[in-house]
Amino acid sequence: HYIVMELITGNTLSEMIHEEGPMPYQKVIELTKQIAAALSEAHRNNLIHRDVKPHNVMLTADGTAKITDFGIAKAINSSTIADTMSGGIMGSVHYFSPEQARGGYVDEKSDIYSLGIVLYEMLTGQVPFDGENPVQVALMHINDEITPPSHLVHGIPPVLEKLVMKATDKYQTNRYKNAEEVLEELNNIDFVTKMVGKS
Repeated sequence: HYIVMELITGNTLSEMIHEEGPMPYQKVIELTKQIAAALSEAHRNNLIHRDVKPHNVMLTADGTAKITDFGIAKAINSSTIADTMSGGIMGSVHYFSPEQARGGYVDEKSDIYSLGIVLYEMLTGQVPFDGENPVQVALMHINDEITPPSHLVHGIPPVLEKLVMKATDKYQTNRYKNAEEVLEELNNIDFVTKMVGKS
């Protein structure tokens, strides 16, 4: 048995953020639209990634974003819970959702939270929460409010900041319902910001 996988020549999104961050919001919108579209496809097939982060997004030579490393993905069902029994909490601490930090119910909205953190990092060049150890960072995801990205970088459209804050809401019910909804909102923001830029 063997697996045939696509060979992607290019850099990771984390490398791009390191080199360019904070990134221009127009570029951030375009990349996030691609990531959201990929997540939407995975969610339509009842898969949650659980480890959405810049290190797991590859960028091809033509700038196409591709999500990689579905190694800890899980099929969505009514009993999908973060794995706290065998391998500890699954996911990367700087990007995982409050429910992942608590070892609670995980669904597609957990991926949306992580996507919001990635979006935040692209816009500001830094993650919203950092600490001396993983437990401290996990507790920040649960308890601390995210500093709005416009407080760190000027020129971010308010509608884009609103998307970031909604995607990273502590409560799953307050986030976007699915990645398709995020993509639709990004398309609207893209249209509005381009029209404003022309006027």
